[in-house]
Amino acid sequence: MTDRTAPPAYDRTERPGNVGLVLALAIALVGAIVVASLLPAPAAPKFAVGLLALLAVAGVFCAFAYAVGFLRFPGRSTHLDIARRIADSFSEGLLVTEGDTQIVYANDAYLELCGSRDPAGLLTVERLFSGPAEVSEAIYRLAQASRAGRAHAEDVRLVPPLTGDAEVGWYRICVRPLGRDGARHTNLWTVVDATADRQRQENIFQELQHAIDFLDHAPAGFFSAGPDGAISYMNKTLAGWLGYDLTQVGSGGVSLADIVANNGSTLLTAITGGSGEVRTAQIDLDLKRRNGRSLPVRLLHRVAFGQDGAPGASRTLVLNRTAGEEPEEDLRAAEVRFARFFNSTPMAIAAVDPDGKVTRSNAAFAKLLPQALKGAAAWPVLASVVERDRAALKEAMAAALDNRGDVPPIDAALEEEDGLPTRSARFFVAPSEDAGKKGATIYALDTTEHRKLQEGFAQSQKMQAVGQLAGGVAHDFNNMLTAIIGYSDLLLANHRPTDPSFQDIIQIKQTANRAAGLTRQLLAFSRRQTLRPQVLQLGDVLTELQLLLRRLVGEKVEVDLKHGRDLWFVKADINQFEQVIINLVVNARDAMPESGGRIQLRTRNVAAGECAGFGEASLTPADYVLIEVEDNGSGIAPDVMAKIFEPFFTTKEVGKGTGLGLSMVFGIVKQSGGFVFPASEVGRGTVFRIFLPRHVPEVGEVTAKPEAAKPAADYTGQGTILLVEDEDAVRAFAARALGSRGYNVMEAASGLEALEVVEREGQRIDLIVSDVVMPEMDGPAMFAELRKRGVTAKVVFVSGYAEEAFAKNLPEGDFGFLPKPFSLKQLIETVKASLG
Repeated sequence: MTDRTAPPAYDRTERPGNVGLVLALAIALVGAIVVASLLPAPAAPKFAVGLLALLAVAGVFCAFAYAVGFLRFPGRSTHLDIARRIADSFSEGLLVTEGDTQIVYANDAYLELCGSRDPAGLLTVERLFSGPAEVSEAIYRLAQASRAGRAHAEDVRLVPPLTGDAEVGWYRICVRPLGRDGARHTNLWTVVDATADRQRQENIFQELQHAIDFLDHAPAGFFSAGPDGAISYMNKTLAGWLGYDLTQVGSGGVSLADIVANNGSTLLTAITGGSGEVRTAQIDLDLKRRNGRSLPVRLLHRVAFGQDGAPGASRTLVLNRTAGEEPEEDLRAAEVRFARFFNSTPMAIAAVDPDGKVTRSNAAFAKLLPQALKGAAAWPVLASVVERDRAALKEAMAAALDNRGDVPPIDAALEEEDGLPTRSARFFVAPSEDAGKKGATIYALDTTEHRKLQEGFAQSQKMQAVGQLAGGVAHDFNNMLTAIIGYSDLLLANHRPTDPSFQDIIQIKQTANRAAGLTRQLLAFSRRQTLRPQVLQLGDVLTELQLLLRRLVGEKVEVDLKHGRDLWFVKADINQFEQVIINLVVNARDAMPESGGRIQLRTRNVAAGECAGFGEASLTPADYVLIEVEDNGSGIAPDVMAKIFEPFFTTKEVGKGTGLGLSMVFGIVKQSGGFVFPASEVGRGTVFRIFLPRHVPEVGEVTAKPEAAKPAADYTGQGTILLVEDEDAVRAFAARALGSRGYNVMEAASGLEALEVVEREGQRIDLIVSDVVMPEMDGPAMFAELRKRGVTAKVVFVSGYAEEAFAKNLPEGDFGFLPKPFSLKQLIETVKASLG
């Protein structure tokens, strides 16, 4: 039984004032004054004090009554009475409460729900709706919402209901705050009997369930798909044929591409129609069961088009051809088999009439050339082919229509929706005849991937050849620059800054250093430069570099740096990485308009699973740290994009660029084991994405930090050094430089000559400084021979190539490396460090 007890409610009805009471109070006060004036002088003050005390007690009592609510001043009683009459007429139960239990107001409908015509029988919602656990939970949520001062609604099912003779009652209960009265909150509760609406909904649902049950158990399959190919409904019969669970359909889990074999879904989505038109197509093809097997079917596919010509959801009936073929229907069965084969072949096939209109096509053709089926202009079969290739294809079709054989195949580029020729195909055209009318049959193969592979291979061969040439040229230049820089250092050591020739020598050395920078760019492109990889935290590197970048771009261009959280470590040469960023930022600056622009540098981690999302086939799945350099400049044209990494290619004016900046970027990133991909849109900007592989530091391995300033070093030393160098100028400079610092220097012009010197001098040699590339016997071969003969002297190799270019050819052993060109100071420091 429901608990009908409740705390007593107090009456807060507004009452109008009484004029008679006011007149009586005024007469009483005047009478008291007259009495006081008639009393004897000694008694008058006592009477006045008593009267004042009586009035004070009455005032205190009235103040207390007003504070607790027993006393109200009339003011808005008329408006409140109107509002109360409106609320009393509501068919919904209304209840106003203060706090958790104090009832302020309840209308007649709520009194009826409580089963009482007397306010003494009122119950709060929490007491009125008590019952099973699900009801208690709903009421608890409503109570929590009322205490928190927020609106909330719940539907409650009661057995039996509060009123009526039905077995079940449904009630919608809502609560919303009306504000606070001091420390107490006031809430409005509404209770609506929703039993009739629920019954009406359940009846409609039952009828819908019957209709779905009839459709699910029909002897034919049925499905509905949207214009994007997503299947929104499939009946149970078709789901059983295909082996799908109905719970997977309708939630975006199954599409036409999942159930139609061999690109047949393209035939369904290629149907076009006019405004308000309804098109029905009969299509024989294969569906794909979930276990991979094929199911031959006939589809009656109907699509309605809106007033704007947009296709709506399809209504497709599916007939199972395996269940309906009879042995005597050989011709019909052959037709069905041909239709299946025709629509299942991966080669695009279409029949065209003399006007170039497609009369019949398979699924592969609809996928490869969708515009050919939709084109309404003359020769619509050419609609998907780029303008420059249409004439050749049209000529081949004309030859086939003229019944000429041996029509040569045509290679053509295909247009996408944006008009860019990103795909290609090879067309084979042959004459044909249909019902006595001449026509042509077109066979097409998608050659996009084949063309990309060919272009990529040709480009890689070209870049490799240019890289070998650039590396060889840089090596020879490095030999000459080593001599120029070395002799400049020797001259500077013998001239004071006040000498007239001192500045001339400085200019010679600076020019040689600039030339050395050019050769470093060539070696970077050819990936033959020497890298000194360190464990880096790219966020710290870019943060330290951003001040220099802002100075480089000027005041009109904004440089914005955004770091991802918890960046992984990478291993790279910090100096070369800074050159990569500087080159990209400078190029971005040069692409900006005169009014300026914005360059964004962003970093973040890219997990192996995210690599496929970038759409780059050459990006090997792995963990990377991504660096993006994006600008909002003029962008790069598609024909220029294919050449940007080639050395000496530049779009800048003469004298404003060497064309080696991006080729150096490409070489450094590749030599560091990473990838670089550009993307651009003319007029909107360019973004370069650099992927550097994640490096997990070993125990004790730390990130690179700037070294503290060191005191001036002592470059003098002692010991015997064997200098092996085939370039006379380089050997002479190095011997003179080492000799001037106290070392005993022996010279050799080749590896064989060096072996003779070692054989003659024995263990007196403390260090061997040798070139790598030499005639007769190169440096690595000489090193291996020395170790065989038991010579343990340390070796420092000198080369214009990278250390990695020859280190793999060396046997196990400890050796140093000094890249060319080098200065006198670098030579002395390397020798002294090797000798300890």
